Amino acid sequence: MSAAALALLLTAGADPTPARDALRPFNVLVGSWKGSGAPDGTRDERAAGAWTETAAWGWQFKGADAWLAVTFDKGKHFTAGELRYTPDKGEPRFTLTLTAADKSAATFVGALTEKDKVLALDRVGGPAGEDQRLVFSLLHHNRHLYRFETRPAGSGVPFAKQWQVGATKEGVPFADVPKGPECIVSGGLGTTKVTYKGVDYYVCCSGCRDAFKEDPEKFIKEAAAKK
Repeated sequence: MSAAALALLLTAGADPTPARDALRPFNVLVGSWKGSGAPDGTRDERAAGAWTETAAWGWQFKGADAWLAVTFDKGKHFTAGELRYTPDKGEPRFTLTLTAADKSAATFVGALTEKDKVLALDRVGGPAGEDQRLVFSLLHHNRHLYRFETRPAGSGVPFAKQWQVGATKEGVPFADVPKGPECIVSGGLGTTKVTYKGVDYYVCCSGCRDAFKEDPEKFIKEAAAKK
């Protein structure tokens, strides 16, 4: 299935709630992350090819669409990306489209293993002769890994890791357990206060803030219905 066809699945309805609900497991990604990456290989090879990057994740909304967007600062492989809910025959699947420094795009599709908190995504339309995969491991509320793997196309042999990035959330001590109000839009950890008709609510990112300001009554009613 092409990336365009996958995107159409998101806009077929008039309500972004299914996409928002399906993407809730990734609320943990919202915020700014400091990543340390290295290629696979010997100690010297890893040291020679090491890099650091910053990734910022946040919610985005547009009409009947909802998704998570990421931007990379000093990323070695990617500059930006979008994670969307793209169900296939009712199965909860996700599509991650990533943009490289040369403006080229790569699309990866896969599913989340919620028990293990692992998102494995296979590339669609990648280079001939090679299968490519990205795997995200959501280890902790302020720690995750993502790695890039390859194998000969159609071989069935195990994927081999090519590089990996370990990321920690900026400004959050590792031992701290996040506590606080719930984001009125996404259900994640609310970090920013917004006020409507004299009542304070909380949002987790600028995307949720903008969505709330555009239609506060909608999200207030949703929150009340859940309670």
